Amino acid sequence: MIDPNLYPKLVYPDPRLAEVSLVRVFFEWAPVKALTPVPILILVAPLVWFFFRKTWHELDDEKRAYLNAHPEPDYRPAVCLVLVAVTLTIQEYYGGRGFYASTLEPWFRQLEAAGNTSIRVTRYGELYGFCWWVFARVLGYVIVPLFVWRILFPQDSVLDMGLRGRGFLSHLWIYALCLGGVLLAMVVVAQGGEFVSYYPFYKSAQRSWFDLLAWESIYFLQFFALEFFFRGWMLSALRRSLGSAAIFAMAAPYCMIHYGKPYLETHGAIVAGVVLGSLAIRTRSIYAGFLVHITVAGLMDAIALGSRGAFPTRFWP
Repeated sequence: MIDPNLYPKLVYPDPRLAEVSLVRVFFEWAPVKALTPVPILILVAPLVWFFFRKTWHELDDEKRAYLNAHPEPDYRPAVCLVLVAVTLTIQEYYGGRGFYASTLEPWFRQLEAAGNTSIRVTRYGELYGFCWWVFARVLGYVIVPLFVWRILFPQDSVLDMGLRGRGFLSHLWIYALCLGGVLLAMVVVAQGGEFVSYYPFYKSAQRSWFDLLAWESIYFLQFFALEFFFRGWMLSALRRSLGSAAIFAMAAPYCMIHYGKPYLETHGAIVAGVVLGSLAIRTRSIYAGFLVHITVAGLMDAIALGSRGAFPTRFWP
């Protein structure tokens, strides 16, 4: 008698083809994907100009008045742009998860091996990497600029860097309108498989509700630091000498920090940088922009997890 264990039953592959979304295939086709942002930017540009032209003109008027009253050189733009370049470069090489994995994580593992079991690097190592990423952003986006500005330009008020809350509620409708436009754009971007597989950044967020909530908390903190850096401190430093051009000067590095993200989202950062910068100038506040950012970020993570059926089912990992 033949032993069945020696000849296991053959399992044939499923001949049925997986379902294919024609919309997703269309948007993933290279020529369409590469050129899609161009007509969108062309269509959006007149709308942005129409909505913010008054804000830009007022900012240019403020610039002319400031330069007439202060003929001496304004060194804020030079210091600001150099500091932006240095900060973003240091973060690129030392503020990411790669640096954590190569330098900090081995040290944590040594501590854990020596008996410090509370670190639990094996379980939370990925989350620690993102904590380092967020710490580097808070340090570079908030602490360092404020420290440098306090030394070089002590007469400038920190509250004038987008931290005033006056008029927040009266301008909230503008951000609601902006959020609506961003959500419509998300519907298009979410059609790509790249989007679904890319978010959340922290892949263990689906492991437990603790992982997901811990991730969203530090992720949102990073957005506050980002808004302060680009729409608060940077615009405050540039507006006196550059006027409305300060918004577009800020939008360039803001777009570049999105390199590596999905292609359409990176192009969207150009529009988002100009719109959020113009709104920050108009409202003198970064708070509503911060709320828009975390709302969009949270929804993107939720949509991606929902599309994969990957929402956590337990609280602790």
